Amino acid sequence: MNENTKNESWIYVAVEDPGGDENFMGLYDEKTEVSYIPAFKEKEDALSCMLNLPRRTGKKYEVQAVMLDHLAEDARRNEFLIFVLDGKGRILEQIEP
Repeated sequence: MNENTKNESWIYVAVEDPGGDENFMGLYDEKTEVSYIPAFKEKEDALSCMLNLPRRTGKKYEVQAVMLDHLAEDARRNEFLIFVLDGKGRILEQIEP
């Protein structure tokens, strides 16, 4: 885990189907062939960037705070990276869980 973001810190992510069969929103970059979970240090950044991220039709999304170590565990289990983004979708940090 990267030094910039600590394991025990809170991070904001989009949760697909909150209250139902919840999953963290995962994306796939065809250009680099990388699967990743977009994450944000600030809730406001997550909310503004979510408007521009691709979403699956018929799915509901909600921004929620999660512990980074919980997110990293799930990302590792499902072979995803974590990209910490800013409010405009620029990558600030890449975390290999």
